Amino acid sequence: MTRKWARIGLIALGASLALGSVAEAAGVLTIGRREDGTTFDPIATAQNVDFWVFSNVYDVLVRVDETGTKLVPGLAERWEISDDGLTYTFHLRDAKFSDGSPITAEDAAFTLTRIRDSELSLWSDSYGVIDRAEAADPKTLVVTLKTPSAPFLSTMAMPGVSVLSKAAVESMGEEAHAEKPVASGAFIVEEWRRGDRVILKKNPNFWQADQVSLDGVEWISVPDDNSRMLSVQAGELDAAIFVPFSRVEELKKDPNLKVLVEPSTREDHLLLNHEHPPLDNSKVREALDLAIDKQAIVETVTFGVAGVANSYIPAGALYHNEANLQRPHDPEKAKALLAEAGAEGLSLDYVVNAGNEVDEQIAVLLQQQLAAAGITVNLRKMDPSMTWDMLVNGEYDLSVMYWTNDILDPDQKTTFVLGHDTNMNYMTRYRNDEVKQLVADARLEMDPAKREALYTRIQELAKADTHWIDLYYSPYINVTRANIENFHQNPLGRFFLEATVKN
Repeated sequence: MTRKWARIGLIALGASLALGSVAEAAGVLTIGRREDGTTFDPIATAQNVDFWVFSNVYDVLVRVDETGTKLVPGLAERWEISDDGLTYTFHLRDAKFSDGSPITAEDAAFTLTRIRDSELSLWSDSYGVIDRAEAADPKTLVVTLKTPSAPFLSTMAMPGVSVLSKAAVESMGEEAHAEKPVASGAFIVEEWRRGDRVILKKNPNFWQADQVSLDGVEWISVPDDNSRMLSVQAGELDAAIFVPFSRVEELKKDPNLKVLVEPSTREDHLLLNHEHPPLDNSKVREALDLAIDKQAIVETVTFGVAGVANSYIPAGALYHNEANLQRPHDPEKAKALLAEAGAEGLSLDYVVNAGNEVDEQIAVLLQQQLAAAGITVNLRKMDPSMTWDMLVNGEYDLSVMYWTNDILDPDQKTTFVLGHDTNMNYMTRYRNDEVKQLVADARLEMDPAKREALYTRIQELAKADTHWIDLYYSPYINVTRANIENFHQNPLGRFFLEATVKN
């Protein structure tokens, strides 16, 4: 997710800082974030801002553990896989939705069929391998695949396939349910004040409710990074995410705060709109890559916290190609390629999220670096509530975005950014039929060594095409007040608020 997709729905800064209405109950955790969410319909989003909130509103059949390295039981307490790899049988535990109704295999089958078939689904490609999802009995779900699929079990832990109440969705309607859903997870959506905050309260019917300490959680939109940090320092917020790199050392010195630096699967990259000539020319895209000094970005913007990226698959993730090409910083070669492509005097529009300190710093650096290669970059600082639609509509040449993995397997991100038609390959409009076929082949290849070879080749081809420009890999950096315990985010981005304690 994007993010992963970083669509941002914001309100004016003054309104965002009106924190006086923040709940003061000892058991209510207040968290500052940059942006408001977009939906509580799991299939209709691929954005961190949504996934990271509703991972504690919904539950999934299979979970990823706190280390972000292995699959563990969720609503399914156990499962079996047939010898031919085509049939998965999930045995559901006794659990209830927030309205008190039982969570059944029929609900799980409805959820899987919906993400595969619905016109609203952004994830249909990832679940098209499902032939049938049927309830053998109220607690037994049988999923039959069209062909063996290496990533299938991992995809069952993806937030987009959170288990929904079939009865609630059908009776309320999809739109109403996406605003105030019936929950299967630790918290219920009490109220969603668009552009301001999402107010959650503890779900007494959650199957692990006895382990949840908090009475509720408020996710509050504070788009300006500096204002968000000041609000935590002043005690107006219990926690805040997306700590700017420039503030880490200062915040660490405050005895009233805890700065949490945790492993992530985050990769920041520069999106290129392939439909805008001359960005449709691979030589021009390569020239941009050569003109950018990634190490300078790491040192200047992240204060050395991040590491230069060489692939869309992040370092440490499954099948990351450590030997993948990393083009050197070579503005003279970039100039030569631009001349060869007939693209001298190139001028590009770069959409920047205003108020995002890191995005703004990167934009200025890239503008300077590309100028050294003869490329003019016009910075368009936009209200972040507008930038996502601009990317979707193709109203950009360049824009920095980020992605964090949602599942352990590389298939999800690979499909979404290289082999996916629905979202125009993460808004780049990149097309390569060979890569698309390799993405499909890798999903079906069951031999780990052969599968690794496929992903190695995919990474090589994507880099050769410069589908986008890899910038850096970085950890998650969050901050809490000193009285907050177990505020933890795993490498896939999930917050384990079920375990968080406010003293």
